[in-house]
Amino acid sequence: MKNIVVGISDAETSKVAGRQAFEIAEKFGATVHVVTAVESAEHVSIEVGSDRYVFDDVDAARTAIAAFAESLGSTAAFKVVAVDDKPAKALLDTAKFVDADLIVVGNVRMQGVGRVLGSVGDAVLRHAPCSVLIVKTV
Repeated sequence: MKNIVVGISDAETSKVAGRQAFEIAEKFGATVHVVTAVESAEHVSIEVGSDRYVFDDVDAARTAIAAFAESLGSTAAFKVVAVDDKPAKALLDTAKFVDADLIVVGNVRMQGVGRVLGSVGDAVLRHAPCSVLIVKTV
């Protein structure tokens, strides 16, 4: 196992799946590709004199998720992928791009009424190019 893809957001349940992915990566010496997706990201541009600063939700998400990953103290190598896209599509695209061996997702909305409405985990499970681990997070 060389590449593990996991989706993490600011939700605590996704961080449970993230911790599991890092534990697996440590055991196999794999790289964790941490994906965070921000749908309809907002971009803000601020000009101060001749300087222009651009801030967006994707950069903010990337920074927050990288800080979370570093806080785990894991020895596993990781890369953060932050995109303006739907979460399931971002996970699947990243898994294909890095030739992932495993995608790790939480089980949020995979039971009850949420199951009928659809979930990230369900979409990933149906279209994954590799094995999928569904972590019990709720």
